[in-house]
Amino acid sequence: MAAATGNAPTAGEYIIHHLHHLQAGKGFWTLNLDSIFWSLLMGALGCYVLWRVARAVTSGVPGRLQAAVEFLVEMVDTQAKGIVHNAQSRKMVAPLALTVFIWIFLMNAMDLLPVDLIPAIWHGVAPQGADYMRVVPTADLSVTMALSITVLLICIFYNVKIKGAGGWLHEMVSAPFGDKIFLYPFNFVFQLIEFVAKTVSHGMRLFGNMYAGELIFMLIALMGGAFFTAIGLPLAVGHVIAGTAWAIFHILIITLQAFVFMMLALVYVGQAHDAH
Repeated sequence: MAAATGNAPTAGEYIIHHLHHLQAGKGFWTLNLDSIFWSLLMGALGCYVLWRVARAVTSGVPGRLQAAVEFLVEMVDTQAKGIVHNAQSRKMVAPLALTVFIWIFLMNAMDLLPVDLIPAIWHGVAPQGADYMRVVPTADLSVTMALSITVLLICIFYNVKIKGAGGWLHEMVSAPFGDKIFLYPFNFVFQLIEFVAKTVSHGMRLFGNMYAGELIFMLIALMGGAFFTAIGLPLAVGHVIAGTAWAIFHILIITLQAFVFMMLALVYVGQAHDAH
């Protein structure tokens, strides 16, 4: 990164630079190309791993990867059975939940890479003017909100499929305050607020935690490097020691956030099957 003054960047300049996206377009139609690339790459990687395991599955003693995937499948299936009681719906919902968990986990796990590794590689090969590269898609609000809006659309689909279009629309105006004509407007507004609140909080929760984690990694890189440099150790050593300490703890966070997002998706889809 070239500092605005031509010298080494300040801490603020360093952080601001790393929080910029590689973008195309303007205004509302601005695309964060780095988020799109890394999210698609992690999705393709997750699908490839599951495909390889499915091809090599054996009834004998499983390998470590097969055992891990079988554990995840059983865990997700157990959670889906406890929340979505319609067996026919679970044939789609359970694989969807598994895909969501693995995909979000892989996107979150990009935060474990050294802060400057991929941006440094990108700066070496990028065309003129393409100076930015963020590698954690779930630290981008547009990605997490796209995921939560997709869950909303799935919920609407199951509302209509299970209750019928007329039944769902009637529920929208008759719950939660009662099936009285004078209460219909209040019921409808309340239902809209509930859908919006669930969708926004679903996406914001994942974004907030991963954005904070990304900031902490950058602060650790700065503070750890400065501390170890002050006591006579190379800057890189400070990055590695301080970053590793936080990364070990962060493994729990990236896994927990993927699990929470998956569980909320299951809960919302399960609610779409329930009649008020």
